[in-house]
Amino acid sequence: MIKVLVADDHAVVREGLKQILYEEPDIVEVGEAGSVAEALRLCRDQDWDVVILDITLPDGSGLDILNELKHQKPNLPVLVLSVHSEDQYAMRVLRSGASGYLTKECAPQELIQAVRRVTSGGKYVGLDLAERLAQVLAGEGYTQAHDGLSDREFQILCLIGSGKSVVEIARDLSLSPKTVSTYRRRVLDKMNMNNNAELTRYVLEHELVV
Repeated sequence: MIKVLVADDHAVVREGLKQILYEEPDIVEVGEAGSVAEALRLCRDQDWDVVILDITLPDGSGLDILNELKHQKPNLPVLVLSVHSEDQYAMRVLRSGASGYLTKECAPQELIQAVRRVTSGGKYVGLDLAERLAQVLAGEGYTQAHDGLSDREFQILCLIGSGKSVVEIARDLSLSPKTVSTYRRRVLDKMNMNNNAELTRYVLEHELVV
């Protein structure tokens, strides 16, 4: 019997997922969280067989939850279900310990298949993503410039692309402006760019912020 926690900031999405999941006889409980704080609290207080996790949450990134869960409960499978395409986030979340990645355009039966796969100890990725992973394993490197950034560098990139200043980012992430500026310089160097305008253009073109 499978117990699922759904972490998504949209109540309509959570309700739709609950309806899909409860149609399956082997899924006995579906909890829901609308924020990073709520998801982490529910994971601490209760036992779940899998977490279905959105990338974009109101009080932080799904990547923050993923990293924390991998530290606190390394055996808990996390299936990322995102509005972002596989090209944008999939490689990053898999490297961070996710057991699978799906877009919200997937069919309900594919979601159920993915849930059963990861709760059985396996991994779940689509065919396109599997091909990308094969390319990386073959030594062909990253296929997107942002794939080479650390999680923190990627977070800084997305925040800059959303129009936030160094001071605002520092406040949001509880970092010093000097530390944020250091990360910004690393991002510019790694992506061979010169200024925030180029970073913002890249973020918008690759739809890295919603």
